Amino acid sequence: MESIPRIISVDDHTVEPPHVWSERLPAKFRDVGPRIVRAPVKELTFVGGRFAPVMGAPGDPGPEADWWIYEDLHRPLTRLDTAVGYSRDEVRLEGITYEQMRPGSFSVPERLADMDRNHVQSALCFPTFPRFCGQTFTEASDRELALLGVRAYNDWMVEEWCGPEAHGRLIPLGIVPLWDAELAAAEVRRNAGRGVRAVCFSEIPPHLGLPSVHTDAWDPFLRACAETRTVIAMHIGSSSRMPSTSADAPPAVGSVITFANCCFSLADWLMSGAFDRFPDLRIMYAEGQIGWIPYTLERADVVWEQNRGWGGVAGKVLRPPSELFAEHVHGCFFDDAFGLRSLDAIGVGNVLYETDYPHSDSTWPRSKEVAEEQMGHLAPEVVERIVRGNAIELLGLTEEGLWAHAAG
Repeated sequence: MESIPRIISVDDHTVEPPHVWSERLPAKFRDVGPRIVRAPVKELTFVGGRFAPVMGAPGDPGPEADWWIYEDLHRPLTRLDTAVGYSRDEVRLEGITYEQMRPGSFSVPERLADMDRNHVQSALCFPTFPRFCGQTFTEASDRELALLGVRAYNDWMVEEWCGPEAHGRLIPLGIVPLWDAELAAAEVRRNAGRGVRAVCFSEIPPHLGLPSVHTDAWDPFLRACAETRTVIAMHIGSSSRMPSTSADAPPAVGSVITFANCCFSLADWLMSGAFDRFPDLRIMYAEGQIGWIPYTLERADVVWEQNRGWGGVAGKVLRPPSELFAEHVHGCFFDDAFGLRSLDAIGVGNVLYETDYPHSDSTWPRSKEVAEEQMGHLAPEVVERIVRGNAIELLGLTEEGLWAHAAG
C-alpha cells in the first residue's frame, strides 16, 4: 500500500460555541435558552454508565468549568469532550473551560488545521450539548422553546459550522424534535432542502421514553429520511445510557463494551420490518466499531430462518437479515484490526472510517498511521472505499469528497 487516501471521517464532534443559541433564538427566549455560565464543579462522577455532575454556587470551593444551563439541566464541559492534544494520563474526568480546550473543538479555522495535520479531508460532526441525537431538547418541558432550539442548532450547523469558511470540508449533520415524528419529518425535509444528507437518531429510543422501531410511530420520520436519502446516524450513547454491568462498575467496563448498544440496536432494526417498508432507508452506527457484526448477522439469519414463525417477524421481515444489512446498514470504526480481518463477512461497502476528534478515544493525530497499520493487508481500492469512497456515496458528497452545497 503506497499511501492512505485523504480520510473522510464520519464521526467527529463539534463543541458548540457559547453563542449558538443566544444569537439564534427569538429575543424573548434568549435568557432562558441554552447559555454558558462559569461556576465551580461541586461533584462529577461517571459510574455504572451514568454521568452525574453537580454545579457549585459562586464562591464554592472546587475547580471552575464552563456550564451549559438550560431549564433544570446543568451540564459542564469536560476533558472527555475535548481530549486531543493531552497525554492519556492527563485525560481525566474533570470540568474545563473553553480556554482549556483545543480551539479546533469549536473554531472552524483551527478545526481545518487539525484535520490537515491528521490527513483528514472532510468530517461529519455530532453534537455535544444537544447530546448525540438531540435528546437534550426532547427532555425539555417547554416544547416551543425546544423546537426553536433544534432549529437554531441546525441553522448554525449549516450556515456557520459548515458554512463558507469550512470550504465544503465539514459535512452537516442535523438533529430533530424526537418527541413528534411529524415534526421530525418536517425538519428532515427542511434540512434536506439545503443539502443535508444525515440526521442523528437514538440507537435505542425506548431508553429515552420514546417508541421503539418495532412500532409504526416513526414512519413519518423514516419516510422523510428514505425519500430525501437522509442517512440515520446513531452514535454510541445516543440512548443516554452507556452499556455497563452494574451500578458500581467503573467507566473502563463500559468503555470495553461500548459496541453493545449498537449490537442491540442492529438486532432491533433487522427484525423491525422497517427496511422492507422503506427500501431506500440507510442507517449508520458511529463509534461502534465493526468486529462484532459478523456473528450478529450469522445469528440473525439463523433466527430468521428457524424461529421466525414464533419469533414475531414472519410476514414483516421478508428476507434474510444479512441481506438487509448489506443494503441498508453501515458500521463505523476508528481502531478495529479484528474487524478489518473480517471484512469479507461484513462487506466492503458497509464500512466507514472515523477519527473521533476531539474525544478521548480519538486517533488524532495518528489516524493515517492507524489506517496504515491495520489496512496493510487490503488492496488499495478496498482501502480507498473504506477511508473515503463509501462516505462519498452514502452522504452524497462531490467526487472530491466535499459537501457541494457549502463549497458552492
